[in-house]
Amino acid sequence: MYRLHRLQGHIQTIYLAEHPQGLVLLDGCCRADVDEVCRFIREELRRSLFELKLVVVTHMHPDHAGGAARLKLKTGAEIVAADVPGQWYRGLDGIAMHLTDMALAAWVAKRMGKPLKWFWYSRKLQADILLGDDSRLPGFPEWRVFHCPGHTDRDLALLHEEEGSMYVADLLVKVKGRYVPPFPLFYPNRYKSSLMKLKCLSPARVLLAHGGEVSLEEIDLDRVLAEAPSIPMTHWRSVKSKLNQILGRT
Repeated sequence: MYRLHRLQGHIQTIYLAEHPQGLVLLDGCCRADVDEVCRFIREELRRSLFELKLVVVTHMHPDHAGGAARLKLKTGAEIVAADVPGQWYRGLDGIAMHLTDMALAAWVAKRMGKPLKWFWYSRKLQADILLGDDSRLPGFPEWRVFHCPGHTDRDLALLHEEEGSMYVADLLVKVKGRYVPPFPLFYPNRYKSSLMKLKCLSPARVLLAHGGEVSLEEIDLDRVLAEAPSIPMTHWRSVKSKLNQILGRT
C-alpha cells in the first residue's frame, strides 16, 4: 500500500514515499534532517533503514542535497539526480556560491526561530542514477521524473500519476501567502518553460518544499508566469544592486 509521509525538516517539508517494495525520499533534505528521517523510518514506520531504496536530489541546495550522502552511508540507498553534465558548484565561483547558499540556509533557519545546525555538505554530488526528462524512478514506476530547470540548471520534479500529486521542490515558494518564483533564479526563460510544463501536466495537488501542499488553482500559475522575472535573479546581481543603492547609482 502506497502512503506519502510529510515530515517537518529543519527549514523545509520532507516527503517520504512508502511503498511495499521500499521507501523513496523525494529530496535529499538538510544534513541536520538525517537523524530525524532515520528515526521516523525505524520508530514510526517500523521498517529497516535498508528499506530506503532511493534518495532523490532535486537540486544541489543545502536543504535538498545536504543529507543525501549521509543517508546513503546509513541506509545503502542510491542517489538519484538529473542527467545534466558537470557539477552545479564547479570552479571558484561554485565554491563561493556553495558557501553563500549554506549561509542563506542558516539565515532562513534563524528567521524561522530554529536552533543553529551544521549545514556543511560536499559541493560535489556522487549520484548513482542519472535520469533524463520524463523518466521513471527505477523500481518505482509510479513516479514520473521531469526536468524543471530555472532555479538551477538541474531541478527535478516528481509526479505520482495515480494520486495526481507532484512534488516540485523549489519551483515555487510561498512568501507572505503568495506563491512566487524562488531565489536565486538563474535561468528565467527555462523557468517559464518549467511553469508551463507544470500547467500542462495539471496535477491535482502540488507539493512544495517551502509552502506545503496546495491545489494547482490556489497557485494561480498565470499570475506567476506574468510576474516572473525576465533577467536572472542571482546572488551577485543582488549584491551589485545593494552596492549601487548604497553608492547612489542608478
